[in-house]
Amino acid sequence: MKKKLVYDFPTRVFHWAFSGLFVTAFIIAKTVDSESPVYPYHMLIGLVLGFFVTFRLVWGGIGTKHAKFSDFMLRPVELLDYFKGVFKGSDKKWSGHNPASSWAALVMMGLALGSVGTGFWMASSQSTENVEDIHELCANLFVVVALFHVAGLAVHTIRFREMLGLSMVHGKKMGVPPGEEISSPRVGVGMLLIALGVVCAIYLFKNYDSSSGVLNLFGTQLVLGKSE
Repeated sequence: MKKKLVYDFPTRVFHWAFSGLFVTAFIIAKTVDSESPVYPYHMLIGLVLGFFVTFRLVWGGIGTKHAKFSDFMLRPVELLDYFKGVFKGSDKKWSGHNPASSWAALVMMGLALGSVGTGFWMASSQSTENVEDIHELCANLFVVVALFHVAGLAVHTIRFREMLGLSMVHGKKMGVPPGEEISSPRVGVGMLLIALGVVCAIYLFKNYDSSSGVLNLFGTQLVLGKSE
């Protein structure tokens, strides 16, 4: 059976950038002392993450068929039926995101924005303990959801004999009904996203003064670290 293209290139770029940036920022935050000059870089990476999530929110409205949020399976009954199918047996397949991955994607994007937003608040003003607690809660919940997502991916792969993870590499799936495939991978948009992500990272790192621990973000002073 021939594989058909369902995930465009920008969606796949976002998926891996989103995963990689969060993991990197989280590892730095959890393994490096807050007094270390390396610690503020988890905040810089978090801002780049915020850029990618912002793009994904826009692409969720104007992107290709299965990139749009309107294609996500978000009705509770669909999620319940999906889990029933996993445990009881079902041959049903989804051309785009299945109900579990639809919910996981939205929840993780929401938690990522929560982490970025609270991190920005702490860096730009007098931080409160509550904001710090919310920041850590969002990050920790993200990890929990991500682990469930990976576990679910493994179960789905075994149960339905579908290498779902590879679809976010090459963008293709087996058994896609006629009319459900997309006609173009939108490579140009994906390359533009990569370029803008690199520009965003360069801008942030160039405008961060490690000696003072201050980031100049379009005229706004963000305190990311302590002066040396």
